[in-house]
Amino acid sequence: MTKILLVEDDQSLREIYGIRLTAEGYEIASAGDGEAALALAVKERPDLIISDVMMPKISGFDMLDILRSTPETANIKVIMMTALSADDQKARGESLGADRFLVKSQVGIEDVVNAVHEVLNDINGAPASAATNTPSTDNMMTQFMTAPAQTPVQTPAQTPVQPATQMQTTPQMQPVMPAQSIAPVQPPINNPNPFLGNV
Repeated sequence: MTKILLVEDDQSLREIYGIRLTAEGYEIASAGDGEAALALAVKERPDLIISDVMMPKISGFDMLDILRSTPETANIKVIMMTALSADDQKARGESLGADRFLVKSQVGIEDVVNAVHEVLNDINGAPASAATNTPSTDNMMTQFMTAPAQTPVQTPAQTPVQPATQMQTTPQMQPVMPAQSIAPVQPPINNPNPFLGNV
């Protein structure tokens, strides 16, 4: 795994850069000043050092000068970061062998990440060791196009669902007509008078 040494006396900045670069797949070591950074550089042999310029004990420029003059650390890539945007600062960093010089007020965290990828010559923005195992979009498309066609999965035939039994309709009932009122039949009254007949 690619190892980066962060050298920054501001602990909060050190933590922010460390978290972001860890998310990119890098192994991170850190130091709060130039003196501790030199000891770690010899011990850890990082692939890249990101260092502030103005630090206690040993400045970033002095640390870079010592790194370049020490055989064990001479080939370590270095990105220098400073709050000063003066051209003479950049010229000094480049003359001492800095691979990149960034002004903090002019760059954001993503600019730092991009500079790291460029200086380390990463493939597709990922560490070179991890990039060989990570297929790119082009590789995935090539694999997809050259893969043999797969037989479509056949699903078992489904039994058609029987329609629900329809309710039997009952014949319409004829409306019942109201019964006509029938006058009751009165029995005949026996009348002894033959002229009147039965009333």
